[in-house]
Amino acid sequence: MKRFFVAGFGILLAFDTLAQVCFKLAAMHALPLQADRAWMLRLVSEPWFYGAVAGYVGAFVTWMTLLRHAPIGPAYAASHLEVVTGLLVAVPVFGERIDLWQGLGAITIVAGIACLARGESEAAAPVKSAT
Repeated sequence: MKRFFVAGFGILLAFDTLAQVCFKLAAMHALPLQADRAWMLRLVSEPWFYGAVAGYVGAFVTWMTLLRHAPIGPAYAASHLEVVTGLLVAVPVFGERIDLWQGLGAITIVAGIACLARGESEAAAPVKSAT
């Protein structure tokens, strides 16, 4: 079951990260940003837009599948790792740099998820009696 969770959350992160990257690429290619019909047509004519939609649909299906089996607390927290993976992927794809605050934020997110996962596993462990 642990492999299922690791694989499932890996797939979820991949879909979420794909969606974030494709959405940004679609928006960049549809510039200038204007709230009008011409901008919407430019946006939906971008292949990246459909990559973002596919990423969001894949993430939704994966998330619903994981929720059937995973404890909700750690699962909900782990679903937010896309913030970290998006940050890491933005470096090579968009040439962005990670500053101190972003790095500390990413470390805090990962540490929080690790604490929740550990707490959940300790709560599920059988209690040994003192006798």
